[in-house]
Amino acid sequence: MYRKTRDMKIFRSFSTMCNNFSANRLLPVCLSLFLLLSAGCAKKTDEKQHPVGRPTIVSLAPSLTEMIFAIGAGDQLVGRTSACDWPAAVSKVPVVGAFGRPSLEVLAAVHPDLVVDVDLADEGMGKKISALGIQQESIACKSPDDIPAALRKLGKLTGHIREADSLAHSISEGLALFKKTSQNQKNKKSVYLEIWNDPFWTGGKGSYTSVLIDYAGGRNIGDVVNKEYFEISQEWVIEKSPEVIACMYMSKESSASDNVLNRPGWNSIVAVKNHQVYDRFDNNLFLRPGPRVLEGITQLHRMIYPAEKPAL
Repeated sequence: MYRKTRDMKIFRSFSTMCNNFSANRLLPVCLSLFLLLSAGCAKKTDEKQHPVGRPTIVSLAPSLTEMIFAIGAGDQLVGRTSACDWPAAVSKVPVVGAFGRPSLEVLAAVHPDLVVDVDLADEGMGKKISALGIQQESIACKSPDDIPAALRKLGKLTGHIREADSLAHSISEGLALFKKTSQNQKNKKSVYLEIWNDPFWTGGKGSYTSVLIDYAGGRNIGDVVNKEYFEISQEWVIEKSPEVIACMYMSKESSASDNVLNRPGWNSIVAVKNHQVYDRFDNNLFLRPGPRVLEGITQLHRMIYPAEKPAL
């Protein structure tokens, strides 16, 4: 308001000068000054409508939050979900809702330039976010193979193209190396990933965890079922007799691996006989498609083949 009033006063002064003196002498001067003033105002307006450089961001997925920090855009993050817990610096970012389910009221108050998600709980949420005048982008990331493309897209959206391309290239090269090693792996060990034990759940063919096991040189016993994740029985696991068992949860009273080793009827399973039952994992490395994917594959390979050196 102050700027607008000041500009009007300047403009009126120019008009008075032009009226009081000869048009031939002062008209060019008045016209030049008026055009200069107008250009200055236009520049300010344009900058406000089209912010240059790096937008403020709200992330509605933990995997995207990790990527945003990994490409150096963490300081642009002004909102996250309650599930976004890595890296440690994210704890300072305000929570705007749950995974894929933001509070529109909080979002409106924060009013970022950009909201990114992988999957919204409400199909109409994207339109509601756009109605607030906020750019909304969905970035698919269900497989390790999707991570490089997701990083590159985030790089373009956040203004960190070079950093994102560099990280995406490193991950692509790492995945290619793991894939080659896995293809050359003879007699792949069978792996049972116990995602939960009450009821028993595991990952099926095409799931993120299944692809991760394949990259690590193992064979997921859940691949016989064409579902991402599904419920199973103890008898099913005993029948499959996996060579490696990985428990992806924390037991409240004792270690999950000890519970597996002492389960009635499980002593016939190869993994139990050979004591290749593991727990106490950082689940974010194995269940979250993020920039630490190569670290997760490395840990899985060491678990499946403890005597072998991993590709990375």
